[in-house]
Amino acid sequence: MEEAQLAQAKERLLKMRREVMKEVQNASAAAREMGQDGVPDIGDMSANTYSRDVLLNLSETQRQKIRDIDAALDRLAQDVYGVCVRCEEEIDQRRMEVRPFSRYCIECKTDVEKFGE
Repeated sequence: MEEAQLAQAKERLLKMRREVMKEVQNASAAAREMGQDGVPDIGDMSANTYSRDVLLNLSETQRQKIRDIDAALDRLAQDVYGVCVRCEEEIDQRRMEVRPFSRYCIECKTDVEKFGE
């Protein structure tokens, strides 16, 4: 990858990280606020519990995305960004534009999904 492409990828990853962190903070705040507005009836309690669980799961998904972004930033720093961690071939540029934290090329990703890492 060219220097300009690497700089753009880094900026895109940092922007994604900031956005995800904001989403996680908003979801955490919403989960804490649920059920704190008086004495709820059993229906309210059930709905609040379900909503809180959904928000907490969303937060875990978002935390995983942050870990993926951080790993991509590490690969950038180590000068191996855009290289498949499995076959060590360059990952298609379009894939890196769509999913800048990709660790695998399409073929290896398909294999990993089928057979595991």
